[in-house]
Amino acid sequence: MNAPSPGRLVLLTTSHRVAPGQLSWPAWQALHQADRVLCADPAHPQLPYLREAGVEVEVAATPDAADLVDFLAGGRTAVLVQSGEGDRRLTDALSRLAGSGRVAMPDLELLPGAYDLPGARLIDLVQVMDRIREECPWSARQTHEGLAKYAMEEAFELIEAIEEGDRDALREELGDVLLQVVFHARIAEDGAPATGDDEEEDGGPFSVDDVAATLIDKLVRRHPHVFGDAVAETPEEVRAQWLRVKGEEKERTSVTDGVPVAQPALALAAKLASRARGAELRVPLPEGPGPGPALLALAVEAERQGTDPEAALRESARRYREAIRAAEGH
Repeated sequence: MNAPSPGRLVLLTTSHRVAPGQLSWPAWQALHQADRVLCADPAHPQLPYLREAGVEVEVAATPDAADLVDFLAGGRTAVLVQSGEGDRRLTDALSRLAGSGRVAMPDLELLPGAYDLPGARLIDLVQVMDRIREECPWSARQTHEGLAKYAMEEAFELIEAIEEGDRDALREELGDVLLQVVFHARIAEDGAPATGDDEEEDGGPFSVDDVAATLIDKLVRRHPHVFGDAVAETPEEVRAQWLRVKGEEKERTSVTDGVPVAQPALALAAKLASRARGAELRVPLPEGPGPGPALLALAVEAERQGTDPEAALRESARRYREAIRAAEGH
C-alpha cells in the first residue's frame, strides 16, 4: 500500500520592482490550483490583484509549521505569498521539523512569480534617492547650482578610471555620475528653479522619468537607421545623420551653437575644429603673440588626424607626473 502524499508547499516570491499583478503563468496556475493560499503581510501589494482574480487569500500571522505540515498531509497544496524579505520564521521552523526525522515533510518548491527586468535596480536607486532627499539634512538643502561642481568632478574621475583601465573604479565612477543625474532630477521634482531664480521656476518641476523619456525620444529621433527607414551603414554616415537631425532639432544658425565654451581649452579647440571641418568651412587660425595661437594650431591638427588633444596632453602630463615622482625618489 502506497504511503499518503505529504503534500506540497509553494513559496511564491515576487519583486517590488515589477508592477503588482504581473505574475508568471506558473504562478497563476499554482495560486488557482492550491487548497490554501496564505500571506502574512496584510499590506502585500499583490493581494488586491489576487482577490480580483478570484484567489481566496488567508491573511494572518505566520502559520505554525507543524499545523501547516498536518494540513498538507494527504496530498494537499498550499501557496505562501512571501514578502520581499521572505518568512525566515516559517522556513526555519520547517527546517527543524525536517531535521527531527520524525515528520513526513511536504515537497517544498520555490516559485518565482515575477522576474526583474534589466535596469530594475534603477527603481531602487530612485527610491533610495527619494528617502535621502527627504530625510538627510544636507541633501534636502541642495540645489542644482550647489551640485554643479560635483558633476564636473565625477566626470573627470570617470575619465581617469577609463584611462587607467580599472574596471572596479569604472563601475564605481559610473555610479557616481549616475548619482548626479538622479540627484538633480530629484531636486527638479521638488520644483527647485534650475536657474537659481527664486521667483520664477524654469519650466516647472520634472522627474527622473521625464529625464528618461526625453532621452529616449532623442535617441529614437537620432537613430532613424535603427528605428525608422533611413539607411546608414558606416560610422561616418551615422555621425553625419546624427549631426543633421540634431541641427534640425535645435534650429541652429551656426556650427558653433551648442559647443560649451566652459570645457577645457584643448577640448574646446578640438570641438570647434571638428564642427568647422564637418561643415567644410575653411577658416584661418588666429595669429598673435604668446603660446595661445600655437596651442590652438596643435589642437586643430591633432583633431584632423583623429587624435583627442585633451586626452593626448593628459597622458603626457601623467607620464610627466610619474617622472617627477621618480625624481623625488618615490
